[in-house]
Amino acid sequence: MLLYILFIIGFLLLIKGADLLVDGASALAKKLGVSSLMIGLTIVAFGTSAPEFFINIFAAMKGNSDLALGNIIGSNIVNILLGLGIVGILHSIKIKHTITWREIPFALLSTIVLIVLANKARIFSNANPIMHRVDGIIMLLFFMVFLYYLYQSAKTKKVDADVNSSIMPGWKMSVYIIGGILGLYFGGELVVNGAVSIARQLGLSEFLISVTIIAIGTSLPELVATITAAYKGDADLSIGTIVGTNIFNIFLILGLTTFIAPITAPSFVNLDLLFLFAATFLLFIFMFIGRKHELERWQGIGFVIMYIIYLYIIIVRG
Repeated sequence: MLLYILFIIGFLLLIKGADLLVDGASALAKKLGVSSLMIGLTIVAFGTSAPEFFINIFAAMKGNSDLALGNIIGSNIVNILLGLGIVGILHSIKIKHTITWREIPFALLSTIVLIVLANKARIFSNANPIMHRVDGIIMLLFFMVFLYYLYQSAKTKKVDADVNSSIMPGWKMSVYIIGGILGLYFGGELVVNGAVSIARQLGLSEFLISVTIIAIGTSLPELVATITAAYKGDADLSIGTIVGTNIFNIFLILGLTTFIAPITAPSFVNLDLLFLFAATFLLFIFMFIGRKHELERWQGIGFVIMYIIYLYIIIVRG
């Protein structure tokens, strides 16, 4: 019972830590005059990716490669199929032309890169399907390219500073950011330890636990931020958070994880990668079906149904 209690406490610390970090960082970004899209793609995306980051770092250091890989793939699938699916059902959102042709294709590229790196051993007839430090460096280099793109975009899309951000003083921003990081650190430690122990007790694979329970848990900050932003009419922040988070998860977090320790990519993971690719590709295609550059309700329903099918398949797979 204590194990499950600590596991739940870890999740609560992750969610609250991400919430504090996002609030503090967003207030700082607005004070500096950064657009909603840039905030979503950077500050909020990084903040809501922090649970995945800390879980993966702990998993890598402890040699739990299945947990690390499953967490990233599962989280990205949840972000699109559940996050944008629920948003689309509740409220159709318009998506800017630049997001359709730049950010979403970059998210699709990150998925393709991961598929290639996870299968390079099979492509070159090697029986050892392991992602090494070199693969981590490759992903980090792609992330540097993404950061350069964001930097160039931020220079051309500068907006006036939000005077209302002065409501949160500098000391409070610092407390939120530092407190958020501490919450994420200790929460990540509890969740990883709990997940591994629970998986062993129930006779389940670490990958199944990571791609379902942990993935949904660590994606809660993204889901809350996305739904809240859409409800408030800030579609740029909503879509920016999801797309930015998925790019961060693969190129930065998985890149760092692989740089720290090698990750085994078993053949069955290709099914999960296929779902991730299909979800990202569908997001791009949906921008040209029905009302252009808009995520409609029926498309959101399609995303949620697709996630239910995915859950059924991987649970049966075990």
